[in-house]
Amino acid sequence: MSVEPGTYWPTLLQERRLPAAAAADPLACAYLDFARPERVVLGHLGQSLDGYVATLAGHSANMTGAANIRHLHRLRALADAIVVGAGTVLNDDPRLTTRLVAGPSPVRVVLDNRRRLGADYRLFREGPPTLVLCAADAADGATLGRAEIVPVETADGSVAPAAVLEALGTRGLKRVFVEGGGVTVSRFLFGGCLDILEICVSPLVLGSGRRGLAGPAPERTDEALRLEGCRAIPMGADMLFHQKLRPG
Repeated sequence: MSVEPGTYWPTLLQERRLPAAAAADPLACAYLDFARPERVVLGHLGQSLDGYVATLAGHSANMTGAANIRHLHRLRALADAIVVGAGTVLNDDPRLTTRLVAGPSPVRVVLDNRRRLGADYRLFREGPPTLVLCAADAADGATLGRAEIVPVETADGSVAPAAVLEALGTRGLKRVFVEGGGVTVSRFLFGGCLDILEICVSPLVLGSGRRGLAGPAPERTDEALRLEGCRAIPMGADMLFHQKLRPG
């Protein structure tokens, strides 16, 4: 039987171990992978059975079930910082808080290379501290609403994942949750900046839409990024695939 994670956050964060009642729970063990004292970066995507994270119009609400939404809030409660791309803010106007579980809300980080977002989104008007990371030549002003603007290095026309982690590390933000969307998680993965990758697959078929992970295309399947030791964890009607990319 699963144990409500809100009852063991202090143990996870302070002692990095699970209570005996939770030690056999694969989902609890997955949380333990993220609850490290050193820097750890986890990327998560929820997608349809045919590999899409949103419709062509960008709609992604209810892509996965209530169990995975609650899981996202638990990961937020463990994180020092939560990272999303500008497209996620543009399409979803999220709050990125821990409304559904016990635990603090993390610092919210938006990657907006060319500063296309205005100050009217909820992230910039309410809630926990928020950072907007952008290219240096786009850092016009010190704030966007209540959010702080932070110029960082770019690569290939986008905010560089390694530069994001460096900027957060200087602020003491070491446990980083990259929640979306597909472009952002892909850049962290193929840039070698993820320690843990999670994909939650829903029994939903869209037929077309916005793809999840996308990166360099190999010519042969044996040249692809093959993941070993992946945990498959039932999550309501969905299936969560939890993959550690580095030992630890």
